[in-house]
Amino acid sequence: MGISVDNLSTIQRILVFCLIVAAAYMLEFFCRKVLVKTIHSITARTETKWDDYILNDKVLNCACHLICPVIIFFFLPLILDTYPTMLFYAQKLIMIYVIVICVMLVCALLGGFYEASSEEAGLQNHPLQGLSQMLKLIVICIGVIIGISVLLDKNPIVILTGLGASAAVLMLVFKDTILGLVAGVQLSANKMLKVGDWIAIPSRNVNGVVTDVTLTTVKVQNYDNTIITVPPYSLVSESFQNWRGMWDSGARRVMRSINIDMNTIRFCSDEELEGYAAEKWFESLERCGKREVNLKIFRHYLEHYITNHPNVDKNTMIMIRQLQPTPQGLPVELYFFTATTEWKRYEYIQADIFDHAIAVVNEFGLKVFQSPTGDDIASLKPSQR
Repeated sequence: MGISVDNLSTIQRILVFCLIVAAAYMLEFFCRKVLVKTIHSITARTETKWDDYILNDKVLNCACHLICPVIIFFFLPLILDTYPTMLFYAQKLIMIYVIVICVMLVCALLGGFYEASSEEAGLQNHPLQGLSQMLKLIVICIGVIIGISVLLDKNPIVILTGLGASAAVLMLVFKDTILGLVAGVQLSANKMLKVGDWIAIPSRNVNGVVTDVTLTTVKVQNYDNTIITVPPYSLVSESFQNWRGMWDSGARRVMRSINIDMNTIRFCSDEELEGYAAEKWFESLERCGKREVNLKIFRHYLEHYITNHPNVDKNTMIMIRQLQPTPQGLPVELYFFTATTEWKRYEYIQADIFDHAIAVVNEFGLKVFQSPTGDDIASLKPSQR
């Protein structure tokens, strides 16, 4: 401005300082109102979405916040050259403010990268939120170390050396964070877990959908709408069941049995075989001789019925088998897969098939085993008691 610095009075120095602050604020205001909107309009026209997430409002606002302190820090020695103590503390404060803004800027960039990567189909199966939180934690630690070195006027390496001596205490304090970091890397590398997976951990009463995977917790919403938080390292050290494969396959298994009263298992009569021969499903029966057991024909009928059911997956195994006899009868297990994984629809298909199986069992001269109830005992004749 053509004014000699040596000839400035205190009031003039204050006025010059106010002018510098005003000019810096006007430049920041211009960048915030004009430059930021220009950048948004440019990123909106591009085909890629990465620039929209990376150059978001938080990143650009943090960048604008750096304008004022940088300009003031540059001109401050010209104004406070005769006040070295005041200049020293003022520069320290400005440097601390710049460090805080830089940490916020880097964290905002990492948040933008996380949001952009979560939209990519190839990266959606990885729990990237824990990795993003880890990087933010590292950035904050670096910012704290640099800030302490600025305040103490020490080399950051000296501070790191001092922290190395207290590494055991730090590991104890950040134990969960370190274990969560290692577990998050393992979960991501092995593709063991992602948001939206249905997992079950019986030992922790967990049976629901993963809603969030962070550095220190995994949130699961059970089907009773309760929220359970599980440490990530427990998913690595313990076993858990992930139903993602079932959802991806599009088919869900049914493996239930009906207990048949073994007193009703017998050979079929000729009249019964003639009646079965008129049915279409009987044609594919593999005959072992002239005499056939009613239970075998019942199992063949069920297999034919399930195979031709419209809601059963034909590309998976369909099997009707016997299990080990028990005091409650002979279990006949129905093993097949429904053509849907939707829970309510799956239960209805399963119920419809077993309704039919229980209703048709009497047509083959068989009975379902059931423990006697009060009505069964009351219906007995006096001579049978």
